[in-house]
Amino acid sequence: MKYLLIDTANMFFRARHSAHRASDTWTKLGFALHLTMMSANKVARRFGVDHVVFALEGRSWRKDYYKPYKANRAVARGAMSETEAEEDKLFWETYDELTKYLSEKTNCSVIRCATAEADDIIGRWIALHPQDEHIIVSSDSDFVQLVAPNVQLYNGINDHLFSVDGVTDAKGNQLSFTIESNSKIKVGKADKSFVAPTDYQKWVLFLKCVRGDPGDNVFSAYPGAPVKGTKNRVGITEAFEDRNKKGYNWNNLMLQRWTDHEEKEHKVLDDYERNVTLIDLTAQPQDIKDVVDTVICEQISNKDIGMVGAHFLKFCGKYELTKLSDQAEPIGRWLNQTYKGALSD
Repeated sequence: MKYLLIDTANMFFRARHSAHRASDTWTKLGFALHLTMMSANKVARRFGVDHVVFALEGRSWRKDYYKPYKANRAVARGAMSETEAEEDKLFWETYDELTKYLSEKTNCSVIRCATAEADDIIGRWIALHPQDEHIIVSSDSDFVQLVAPNVQLYNGINDHLFSVDGVTDAKGNQLSFTIESNSKIKVGKADKSFVAPTDYQKWVLFLKCVRGDPGDNVFSAYPGAPVKGTKNRVGITEAFEDRNKKGYNWNNLMLQRWTDHEEKEHKVLDDYERNVTLIDLTAQPQDIKDVVDTVICEQISNKDIGMVGAHFLKFCGKYELTKLSDQAEPIGRWLNQTYKGALSD
């Protein structure tokens, strides 16, 4: 089986960003809906998937595990003007209506866990279907860590497809890339001779767990640690290469201590392990995994909803999505695909 795993809020709000030039809010809402469904249609058809999964956001368990987690997002929301806040509220209401429609009027799986993020749902879906193929759809680079022989990541903004062999464009051309010191992947030009570093996705994850994730307000485990070591100092690269044996280089880096601006002492290993729990989408606490697995099992679509095409046209009519309704036949095909897989024990 081949599954399309959509990071739903990421797709919808990227579409919203593309609609920012529209003259009024109603037009922006319609454009965001149109672009979201057309984007899903594009990848569903391109990869010939058997079932589409929409992963939704819940209140993350990480906020209880680590208080600073995404606290920066609340600051940004608080800085909105009254007009911006009202428009933001309308977008979230429209997003909720879209996911309600997908859940109740299509045969796609629409999965939400009250205490977990879409990232967790996608990570656990893959873990529960280890023998199947998976295409993750998101512009969030956090998902690069999940790339495996049976898992690819598609970024619809730039048409880049990440696999264990590297990055390709829409035409299948191999693209060069570099991994920057902040763990971001900088994709370059087409280069047939370029060979992706072995296990590059594991290096990206390790680097992020050491460096932290400013976007999610996850602090660094070792501020100022060099990527490459010197004669007198072990770097992140050397510790990564020693991660399996846990020898001198690993311990030299992980057993270091540093003091923050509040004069609090930190041990690198402690903060690194905290970051692994927060960032590694295979390393959630076992009780969290159990909860998400249960939710997936309960919410997998065993539906057999009829008249899917008619329901789609009705949804389009509600938001005056005339051009989208013209694509009812191809979109209706994947909206109608029920789950026929099997969960791993």
